[in-house]
Amino acid sequence: MSDRKYDDDSEKGYVNEAKGEEAFTDTLPIVHDGFLKKLWDFVLYVDRFGVEVRGIERVLPQDRTANTIWDLLDCASMWLAANCTISTVSLGTLGPSVFFLGLKESVMSIVFFNLLGTLPVAYFATFGPRLGLRQMTISRFSFGYYTAWVPVLLNVIACIGWSTINSIVGGQALQAVSTKHQIPESAAIVIIALLTLVFALFGYRWIHLYERYSWIPISIIFIIVLGLSAKYMEAGTWGGSGPVEAGSVLSFGASIVGFALGWSSLAADYTVNLPENTSGVKVFVLTYLGLNIPCIALECLGAALTTVTRQDWQQRYTDGGVGGLLGAALSPAGGFGQFLLVLLALSIVANNIPNMYSFALTFQVFGKTMQQIPRFFLVALGTVVYIVLAIVGATHFDAWLDTLLVLLSYWLVIYSIILLEEHFIFRKGRFDMYNVDDYGDPKRLPLGLAALGALCCGIAGAVLGMATLWYVGVLGRKIGDPVFGGDIGFELSLAFSGITYPIFRYFERKYENPARFGKQI
Repeated sequence: MSDRKYDDDSEKGYVNEAKGEEAFTDTLPIVHDGFLKKLWDFVLYVDRFGVEVRGIERVLPQDRTANTIWDLLDCASMWLAANCTISTVSLGTLGPSVFFLGLKESVMSIVFFNLLGTLPVAYFATFGPRLGLRQMTISRFSFGYYTAWVPVLLNVIACIGWSTINSIVGGQALQAVSTKHQIPESAAIVIIALLTLVFALFGYRWIHLYERYSWIPISIIFIIVLGLSAKYMEAGTWGGSGPVEAGSVLSFGASIVGFALGWSSLAADYTVNLPENTSGVKVFVLTYLGLNIPCIALECLGAALTTVTRQDWQQRYTDGGVGGLLGAALSPAGGFGQFLLVLLALSIVANNIPNMYSFALTFQVFGKTMQQIPRFFLVALGTVVYIVLAIVGATHFDAWLDTLLVLLSYWLVIYSIILLEEHFIFRKGRFDMYNVDDYGDPKRLPLGLAALGALCCGIAGAVLGMATLWYVGVLGRKIGDPVFGGDIGFELSLAFSGITYPIFRYFERKYENPARFGKQI
């Protein structure tokens, strides 16, 4: 990388001294002095070592470098790696262990809700090549500049929350490597976080390079786990029947959707470097396969592992969570099994990398002031936060995981339906209806009141239909068990926000400046 300097005569970012051309052609706040100036000096210095400097600034078609078949296949490998982790196995265990479902119901729920929940993620991935904008920046074309701060805040919480949960389960796995000389869980969490930090700091190109290959050895290890444990598994009977079974399936389904749909607020972040004319069908299909293959396979493995009949394995699951259970499954392989367990624990890195990379990009969508904070620094800050939370919350893993997944399913389904309705109803499914250069101009973006109103209506639906460990809604209580209920929060969120957004948006467009609506006017 060549040296760069501040371009104080314009707001076009940085000038490439060697080529005499702009390295960033989009508007980027200029920092003239103070602490931030010194921070940018440092970031621009490490840029020469391959650290990505770009934040949420649009990637212009001529600046995109992902032009090979391998770059296109990254649409699949990115999500294969991110979901080929212990966290995915953990989700599968919730069916039998938390919702008391049989293996058959768990597997059918896993297949159906994954195939449904990943559809918006795969479609949003097609926005990246066509618009060159990050996912949460695209939200401004529905939510407006300032109202977008609401989903931005929720996505910041989600990225930190997922990194926390993932680090806990990775720490459990590292602890399970040795029963005699255990690594302190806090130390294991820090190890995973620091490895994640390295790739998240370097940015887009290095993330894709790591994710392209990291899933291969991990998937082989999971096949070994299945081979060593299959003879101890029991399919068993159905977990129940009637309303109680239906309520449990719906609640487990909400957790699955929360996991699958969790990538919808990050999807376009990892396709912005593809050429503008990249086939949307190819991006969609590859992303959809990359999401569903590991999610369905490993969640089914997690559900099956909870049916293992060996008491010593079940005890290790009780004492050490999923990490302990996987350690028990690999124990017949002796020292080699312990080595494989270490690799499984480190698979969490592949899941945390996109969370931390997108956390920094999401934070910059709060406005130009936040854009002045280098992505490099925001990644480091987020890492410190989730390390602390993971260490504190390590003893509450199951409750945290279930609650996080369910809450994610509520807001992400609202977010997804608003963006999809804006795209298909008001922009007629055409990308040329977006004035992409307006992404940073509040005066040329929607007011955002329609999206805010639909979001509030969706939240009302979630409150009525939720069935969580800490609250059961009025309608959720009428399904399944009278105490635990059945979770229909994400279904009601989808219905309430999906019905109200087109109505609110119709009136919003009538009274807002036509210039706000891009090229359709």
